[in-house]
Amino acid sequence: MCSNDCMRWSGQAIDASRSDALPGLESNSGFVRSVTTPEFAGVTFHEVLAKSALNRVPSADGSGTYGWTINPYRGCSHACVYCFARPTHTYLEFDGGADFDQQIVVKTNVADVLHRELTKPTWDRHPVALGTNTDPYQRAEGKYRLMPGVIRALADSGTPFSILTKGTLLRRDIPLLVEAARSVPVDLAMSIAVYDDELQQQVEPGTPTTAARLATVRAIRDAGLECSVFLMPVLPYITDTRAHLDDAIGRAAAAGASSVMYSALHLRPGVKPWWFAWLERTRPELVQRYRSMYLDNTYAPKDYRRWLAERVRPILRDHGLGLGRVDPATGSMGFSNRAGDGRPGEHRPGDDRRRVERLDDGTEQSAPATSPLKRADPGFDRRLTPRRSEGAVPTLF
Repeated sequence: MCSNDCMRWSGQAIDASRSDALPGLESNSGFVRSVTTPEFAGVTFHEVLAKSALNRVPSADGSGTYGWTINPYRGCSHACVYCFARPTHTYLEFDGGADFDQQIVVKTNVADVLHRELTKPTWDRHPVALGTNTDPYQRAEGKYRLMPGVIRALADSGTPFSILTKGTLLRRDIPLLVEAARSVPVDLAMSIAVYDDELQQQVEPGTPTTAARLATVRAIRDAGLECSVFLMPVLPYITDTRAHLDDAIGRAAAAGASSVMYSALHLRPGVKPWWFAWLERTRPELVQRYRSMYLDNTYAPKDYRRWLAERVRPILRDHGLGLGRVDPATGSMGFSNRAGDGRPGEHRPGDDRRRVERLDDGTEQSAPATSPLKRADPGFDRRLTPRRSEGAVPTLF
């Protein structure tokens, strides 16, 4: 099925005068077509021509530093109930619920546009993060194969990059990532928040199993690359028990995780209705507790975050794992400066000397000894302030 509805695709548009637009699309606003296929039942792919691939993101700490991100897709078939990016879909005149899960925008030309941007004389090879808004290795990537071109463009330009994903499809690109890591720092992380199989299918119904994601961590490590595990979000009164955290961190350690990053659930106003609807269906006894924590707040109370840190810290020590860091701008892992004097070709995988910092609320967070980006506030695991990006379409990163 193909259609051409009046949705806000103008922000995704490639200039009408471009000579490389597909035949017949020179005057199109950027929207190409909508496609459904039997192997992706219930999912519609909206193919667009993107005007830009790189997004400049200011830091959340007011320091004036910033980061860069790439999002090949908008919307995500992982369908995580708690996903902070859900409100971004409303700017495309979709809703943040089922539409976010099933109406996937695909920037089909993202690798070509990225190559042009990275080869400009003004590009100074800032680190770039992928997976900060929607997952680059969601199921759509199996159909569109955008990431190999993105990885090659970044590596060929000497641009360090990180990838945060829940998608085991990353295993397809491990050889390409190993090759890229010979030229530039490559930081990888697998997001694994829930280690109870039944619960995982309830809150993340479109994701690969926890076991499959842990196996992907092991495959990355066996290939000689570092791989962190994002234990995010920890769900208050659900996955914050000592038993669950010990099982989670122990399994991450057994899979060879380089470090663990964690934070408590946060709920933006546009996400709360979907989360509370799920909670009322499955955990009605917790609704009042969550209202007291999140009704007027996006983040868990500081006292809860401190309590969580005190619970997690000894478990990490018991399993011999350190804390990674989360970048305040991109919401991905903090980049490590592991490239010798910064010149491409001198990257040494595994040379990730870290120091531990004690933060204002009593928690600890490890950080690379040197980093081009400032450390984050420990209570914040995503950059959540809307900004105008990609023309008329605001995005959150």
